[in-house]
Amino acid sequence: MTLILLYLVVLILIGTVLFGVASLVFGRGEELPPLPRATTATVLPASGVTGEDVEAVKFTQVLRGYKTSEVDWVLDRLGAELDQLRGELSAVRAAAGLDEPAVTHHAAAGADEEPA
Repeated sequence: MTLILLYLVVLILIGTVLFGVASLVFGRGEELPPLPRATTATVLPASGVTGEDVEAVKFTQVLRGYKTSEVDWVLDRLGAELDQLRGELSAVRAAAGLDEPAVTHHAAAGADEEPA
């Protein structure tokens, strides 16, 4: 039993040494240094946001989830883009003499009404 325990201790010691040597030789594997404070990797184009742009958005992780200021910024940008596009669509429809389509999503319907 003592011999098995000795083998186990030696095996753990060898594994620890190999791990330490590999960590020193190969490092952490990061190619780029961390971003400086007060900068972010969260980006969106100035206009013409596409679905691929939204899928590519990355947020900085903090102790309790994602960085709130970055998430708020992205939501504000996407909301402004939607408002602009809907305004342009309304202007085109008005110029063409088309009626505005009925509201189809329940968020715009009254709180007490059932969605259509």
